[in-house]
Amino acid sequence: MRTVRATRYVTPLREGGSMPGLCEADDDGLYVVKLRGAGQGPKALAAELLGGLLGRALGLPVPEVVLVELDPEVGRAEPDPEVQDLLKASAGTNVGMDFLPGALPFLGDAEPAFAADVVWFDGWLENVDRTPRNPNLLRWHGRTWLIDHGAALYRQHRGLGDPAQPFALLRDHVLLPHAGPLDEAAARLAPAAAAALGEAVAAVPADWLTVGTEAFLRARLEARFWDA
Repeated sequence: MRTVRATRYVTPLREGGSMPGLCEADDDGLYVVKLRGAGQGPKALAAELLGGLLGRALGLPVPEVVLVELDPEVGRAEPDPEVQDLLKASAGTNVGMDFLPGALPFLGDAEPAFAADVVWFDGWLENVDRTPRNPNLLRWHGRTWLIDHGAALYRQHRGLGDPAQPFALLRDHVLLPHAGPLDEAAARLAPAAAAALGEAVAAVPADWLTVGTEAFLRARLEARFWDA
């Protein structure tokens, strides 16, 4: 995973509750940056990193995720005092996702195997935020891309608990009506997920991560979490 340094704060993105910002970086890239000073804190950044790294390891269309070093002086010209305070609280390491310029909203349909893979993946990570109201899916260059995994691993905010617990909220997943058999998705993805998990967890700054996250996710690979 790469680390870049923010060189210009372009604009806040106010669609989400965490108010990420669009930033230019020293690799000439443009990134949607989730800020550690936002209300959800570093645990949401850990979820964002794990969702991005594991999704890409499984071959799902997820934009590249990077660590973003932020000097709050980068946003000095930002006129909104709320944003200024957020940038000051986010000095240091944050998480960025490659910006998809010109991306369009999700079209509302998906091929069954792809839909099943995404539903299984979100069930594994307990991502509560891929619903018809807020699908966090974009169409770009002829593909449907998965964005925004900050709401995954929602139980880390109150204790991870039983990894075998079914994920009842999966019934609200935007792609569930289009999905093929989830058993088949598990057979396709679980071995690669098990192989990629250790490296992905190791890439997350230790002070962001809830103790036991890797063991929790590894145990969920053995559970039928979709049988809710």
